[in-house]
Amino acid sequence: MHSLQATPAPAPGPPPAAPTSASGFAIEVPGTLLQRARAGERAAFEQLYRWFERPTFTLALRICGDRDTAADVLQDTMLKMIDRIGDFRGACPFWGWLRQIAVNEALMRLRRGRRFEGHLDVDEHEPAGDTPPPSAAADAAALQRALAGLPVITRSVLWLYHAEGFTHEEIGTLMERTPSFSKSQVSRGTRRLRELLDTPNPTLTGASP
Repeated sequence: MHSLQATPAPAPGPPPAAPTSASGFAIEVPGTLLQRARAGERAAFEQLYRWFERPTFTLALRICGDRDTAADVLQDTMLKMIDRIGDFRGACPFWGWLRQIAVNEALMRLRRGRRFEGHLDVDEHEPAGDTPPPSAAADAAALQRALAGLPVITRSVLWLYHAEGFTHEEIGTLMERTPSFSKSQVSRGTRRLRELLDTPNPTLTGASP
């Protein structure tokens, strides 16, 4: 499910190891690099920052909806990575550990700003099955406009599910809701996102007086 991934963000550094899943976070980090970072080596932290700057900013932008907040989430995530890297024990991939920090930071910003409320209402008789994500034909600007047209929680659920690969159970826990709530938001939100992407942007069409 890659169609939500079209995202220009801060320019990345040299290309890291090949991703191992659809998530932009899925970068294999050498154990030697982690050892250097745990030892406090500045160059190691700079390398990790370059590799994870883009996926962290992208996730924050898609959840929070604006670039200033996304930049704050990026900064806070990287600072926590530095402070907590000694706690990373390898029970999961490093990228998964860091992504969880980024998700928590982004959702905390929404809750702090009292924006963590809006979602699409779902008819109780509507099936909550999975709906395929929109076509990847939309460019990043169109995708950003369409996502911005969704309620905050719906947008967050869609990104976590389609782009980051979180399960409905995991999303339900993050949102303090049920897995069924996540399923219904994915189903309804994906259809709404497709509708928004299919609607011409009035600022780009009919420009002649």
